Amino acid sequence: MKMRKLGNSGLEVSALGMGVMNLSFGTGKAVSQDDGVRVIHAAQDRGINFFDTAQAYGPYTNERLLGEALVGRRERAIIATKFGFKLENGGIVGTDSRPETIRAVAEASLISLKTDYIDLFYQHRVDPNVPIEDVVGTLKDLIREGKVLHYGLSEVGASTIRKAHAVHPVAAVQNQYSIWTREPEAEVIPVCEELGIGFVPWGPLGTGFLTGTITANTKFDSSTDLRAGFPRFTQEAIRANMPVVEMLRSIAARKHASPVQIALAWLLAQKPWIVPIPGMDKIEYLTENILSVDLELTDSDLREIDTQLASIHIQGGRLDDGLLSMSEK
Repeated sequence: MKMRKLGNSGLEVSALGMGVMNLSFGTGKAVSQDDGVRVIHAAQDRGINFFDTAQAYGPYTNERLLGEALVGRRERAIIATKFGFKLENGGIVGTDSRPETIRAVAEASLISLKTDYIDLFYQHRVDPNVPIEDVVGTLKDLIREGKVLHYGLSEVGASTIRKAHAVHPVAAVQNQYSIWTREPEAEVIPVCEELGIGFVPWGPLGTGFLTGTITANTKFDSSTDLRAGFPRFTQEAIRANMPVVEMLRSIAARKHASPVQIALAWLLAQKPWIVPIPGMDKIEYLTENILSVDLELTDSDLREIDTQLASIHIQGGRLDDGLLSMSEK
């Protein structure tokens, strides 16, 4: 497995990380603990050392699964988890990044993950009621105490990144980014490059759309699959956005690859400090995704993708109104 550095943080991680969320939450029914542990072990055995989870996934159950899987394997793992959502009755009801909440979540996460330090602790969403300087001040204290090694920001805008970085260096920014979600290119990625901050795209496969396995007839269970509420996953939007998948299939056929591998290779080609974290809940997905690390897209390939994308109008918002309202532009 090739390695990459997350900006100037000193964090060196596998070029492809693993989004652990799907094993417990978000895009279907949770897998059994035994199956989840098996997938995480397979990822680590194949060279992935960067695992992404959060308090909100489950909630809580995803951190516990990762913690169980890494018993006896912790020293070979870089764990990223997150705080910042207000949770009630098993659901998200807003944001909460008050200093006392950050500390409480950190302590709970350490227990769930069965570890005594968190490698990378993200603010999951910016809290409009708590100045980012106060949030980073608390994180700086946790870093000084050794409970957290680095911190990051998720779904954040360029201005907030600058304010946070002025208090203590930001190690990584995690925003949604993929071939069909390119908003970070306008301001966030340039600011990360300027300040030496790593960038970790979540949803690098378009929350499943870019795999080519989703059609207008695909049903999303509203009780277990967040995509049931995403405007980009209505039948009409799926039909309208299918040219993106057709483009990936065309290039994949020429490169003897799959649409998944083209989508991930495209991200890896953007910057050397970008580390995608696709969700992988089956071992066969691991095999396919890891091959993208060695897939080279030429300048001609990249220009072709940009040219074709310019003629495709992506239909539908990337998140539902509730989650989108908690994301900074």
